[in-house]
Amino acid sequence: MKKKILGYVGSSGIVTEQDAKNLTHINAAFGYLHEDGRITVDHLEGFTSQMEQIRRWNPDIKIVVSIVNAPGEANAFTLCAALPELRKAAAESCVEMIRDKGFDGVDFDWEYPCVPSNGMNCTPDDKQNFTLFCREVRRAVDGFRKGSLVTIAAGADLYYVESVELPELAKILDYICLMTYDLKCGFHALAGHHTSLYSSTGDVFRNSCDQALRLFHAAGVPKEKLLMGAAFYSRKWEGIQDRNHGLLQICKTGGGYGPDYDGLVADCIDKNGYVRYWDDEAKAPWLFNGSTFLSYDDEESIRCKCEYIQEEGYGGIFYWEHKCDTSGRLLSVMHENLGCGCCK
Repeated sequence: MKKKILGYVGSSGIVTEQDAKNLTHINAAFGYLHEDGRITVDHLEGFTSQMEQIRRWNPDIKIVVSIVNAPGEANAFTLCAALPELRKAAAESCVEMIRDKGFDGVDFDWEYPCVPSNGMNCTPDDKQNFTLFCREVRRAVDGFRKGSLVTIAAGADLYYVESVELPELAKILDYICLMTYDLKCGFHALAGHHTSLYSSTGDVFRNSCDQALRLFHAAGVPKEKLLMGAAFYSRKWEGIQDRNHGLLQICKTGGGYGPDYDGLVADCIDKNGYVRYWDDEAKAPWLFNGSTFLSYDDEESIRCKCEYIQEEGYGGIFYWEHKCDTSGRLLSVMHENLGCGCCK
């Protein structure tokens, strides 16, 4: 089975001819779900104006609109999933995205069902309601055009597995983008790898791409429906003691956002006091300058991820976000390892 190589592209992201040929899927980020069930994408004109050209370069590419809560309407998913009339309205709007806007399907990035920490009025009923929501959308888009995609982005840890009905969703969805980045983030005062393939010995927060993929597969999702996430940006911890080159050291705050890959190459990788280190256990790089720790993906770590996907039989890889690597180097590594006819 050919592996998927999917990129999230925002309105300001530019897709070149080589990018289009290296990708199998694009998720346009983001369409907005409103509390009345409407989905709007007019603000994505910067990307949608490229769609015709992208398809000329790669006629086989699939372009999906990824949908989040509309600004100022944080409860849109909870409300629309809960009520039959709003589920129907959202499903009809999804058909409109496919019929009138030219998308090949829809992706739902609800962060997260049942989880109130993101400022939403979530409830335990989200668990069953999300299944009903996705099923209604599947019914509607299949009724319009068979082969239209329905997918989700999922949090890569146990909390998400316990907040949704994965066995039922797996029957409905074409695939799941498993967000195996931000595994160390603002919630963690421990400087560590935010998108590592494996956990390091001594890491008290045991999370990794491998652990997340195995967790979702054990919960009922076929391997071919799981895509591993890669990060084209970094996470940063500051004010760290100069010990173990900063790795797994306690920080006074959580990990904020660091430079994107372009910025790392220009200013940080073995530059301006930063030294690149490699954790062969985690298959992950990091940078340290004596007090600031940066975790990120590079060509070597992405090559390791692709090899893992091949060996373990998962569905492919995706990344956030396209504009963060304007050189196309990281995407090229994905294509060289997964998209050259070696994974059929």
